[in-house]
Amino acid sequence: MHRFLIIIEKAENNYSAYSPDLEGCIATGKTREKAEENMYEAIKMHLHGMQEDGLEIPKSTSYAEYVAVN
Repeated sequence: MHRFLIIIEKAENNYSAYSPDLEGCIATGKTREKAEENMYEAIKMHLHGMQEDGLEIPKSTSYAEYVAVN
């Protein structure tokens, strides 16, 4: 099992998502939930393509943290 951080951002009329550890792997959706669902499918397809091409699946090295600033 592989785990990857995804970032979901609000755009003007939808949401977009990407993973910092998987270059070029992106998805969009009308809602945050749909963008997350689409990103899950995009990652599955991305990893499958990498395996078919004989490429090594990268290890996730990204993490996210919120910081409070006054």
